[in-house]
Amino acid sequence: MFLFKSVVGKLWLTIIGLVALVLLILSMFLGQYIEAYFAKSQDQTETLKRLSSRVTGEIVLHWGDKGYVQTVSELLGAQDARIVLLDTNLQPIYPEMATGSPVPYSAFFQNSDLQQVLAGQTIDNQAQLKLSPRLRPNSEYLAVAAPLVASGQNGKIIGVSVLYQTLQTLESTQAYVKRLFAYVSGMGFLLTTFFAFFLSSRITQPLLQLKKAADLITLGEYGTRVPITSTDEIGELAKTFNHMGEELEETIKALNHEKEHLSSVLRSMTDAVITFDAEGNVILTNPQGDKILREWSTIVWEEDGVPPVQRHAIPEPMQPLFDAVVSKAAEMTSKLHVQNGVWSVVMAPLYSRDVVRGAVAVMRDVTEEYRLDRLRKDFVANVSHELRTPLSMLQGYSEALLDDIAGTAEERKELAQVIHDESLRMGRLVNDLLDLARMETGNLVLNFREVELTPFIRRVHRKFAALAKEQGISLKAELPDEPLRLQQADEDRLEQVLTNLLDNALRHTPSGASIVIKADAARLKDADAVLIEVSDEGQGIPAGDLPFVFERFYKADKARTRGASGGTGLGLAIVKNIVEAHQGTVQVRSVVGQGTTFSIMLPCVRV
Repeated sequence: MFLFKSVVGKLWLTIIGLVALVLLILSMFLGQYIEAYFAKSQDQTETLKRLSSRVTGEIVLHWGDKGYVQTVSELLGAQDARIVLLDTNLQPIYPEMATGSPVPYSAFFQNSDLQQVLAGQTIDNQAQLKLSPRLRPNSEYLAVAAPLVASGQNGKIIGVSVLYQTLQTLESTQAYVKRLFAYVSGMGFLLTTFFAFFLSSRITQPLLQLKKAADLITLGEYGTRVPITSTDEIGELAKTFNHMGEELEETIKALNHEKEHLSSVLRSMTDAVITFDAEGNVILTNPQGDKILREWSTIVWEEDGVPPVQRHAIPEPMQPLFDAVVSKAAEMTSKLHVQNGVWSVVMAPLYSRDVVRGAVAVMRDVTEEYRLDRLRKDFVANVSHELRTPLSMLQGYSEALLDDIAGTAEERKELAQVIHDESLRMGRLVNDLLDLARMETGNLVLNFREVELTPFIRRVHRKFAALAKEQGISLKAELPDEPLRLQQADEDRLEQVLTNLLDNALRHTPSGASIVIKADAARLKDADAVLIEVSDEGQGIPAGDLPFVFERFYKADKARTRGASGGTGLGLAIVKNIVEAHQGTVQVRSVVGQGTTFSIMLPCVRV
């Protein structure tokens, strides 16, 4: 079977078939030619009998003339024929002629056969020629035995003439031609096989080299080339193959370059890129996407304790969006809320011959943007609320004055005092907003100088002592004996920090409770620092509100409304920004019903 699958075998069989067909056609024409132009054995026998009759008649006429008989024998020899004369006792009349014969007459006829001749019959050895070549003697000769009838003696038989000739029949010629054809066919097949394999090797060797080169290219050796050993079609094929290899190598280099470029872009992207197949399995990710998969794979998404999904599967929050993109074959955008983070996801389908084979998702962490947007909306709402209240009061009381609702000078003075207080409140709100805006944009100018904290804190304590006494609140200052000093600080801004903290403490501490200001040396990031704490015994802040107390306009007590002397809702946000501008930290601890403590850590030396 391998012979029929190879080029060599197919070419050899084709040439052998053509040679066999040509020989078959040639044998048919030669057979017809031999039948037409070569005598059959029966025809030659009849001819030989006529010749024997004439020769016998002539010999009888010249009986006893040995020279004449010798001449006849020589003439017959020119035709590959011989004659032997026998007497009635079947003995040679001319022994020298019988002795010189290449074949004895006894090889053709037995004595019993010759007795028939002496009886007047003419016989031949045609019957022997029909036997098998192995059974018939001297099958290449045709012999005729005729009686010698003396003339003038009443037809008396005086002997026997045996005339034999080389067989030149159609059968012998066909046998010879068959043997010749067998020899020629054998040599032709051998030569054909030799030249077929020789030519095939000239064809298959380059093809095998091409196959080997193609196998090497499939293994990634794109620089493989084949030698060009001829200028025929095989050489052109090798030349085209080498050109294809060069183009393929350039294309692979370009693809690798684009792949590296794309990989670099994906690695450098801050957005997460994740590619899924049609079943939702992860195919490719960039480092940010891999980080998200690692983090999300540890989350139990269901409340009934379903184990986390594996990293190679699509995360649970993205499954509905993935199903919609694959089913609708359209790009879709969504926001995912995962624990405390918000992710913006853009997912598009991947196609393969107009069939959706997966999807690619680009994810961006928009938690901060989401938070800022929420703060912006809250800021606008809070500012609107904070401005609407004093504006309403200003409008109402001013209309009362214009309409002369106040009948006495004391009532008019009271209305004017309310208008004045509300205008001061609006001024404080505007100033706080301006300060906070400058702080958050980095445009706040601080006047840094050396500040002695002990006299500074005592001065702030005296400032609020009278107000605390009026409200029945005990305000204490606990300071160490050693002096506390800040090498670089803005005293006015630090006073603003303590003022906001003490103002909040006084407004939320009931009568009979106490407020304590503490200061002491501490360590911040392995450097000398000062710790300032303001503790009260007020109503406290719920634990759920503690992370948000430093945001603008955030209210821990949602039901509380500000009075005319209330704060602006920006005090703690300003405190945080001023402390961070001094490279410090501020923290809050609180227990509902027990009080709140604000801790400020300031480095002694700014870096």
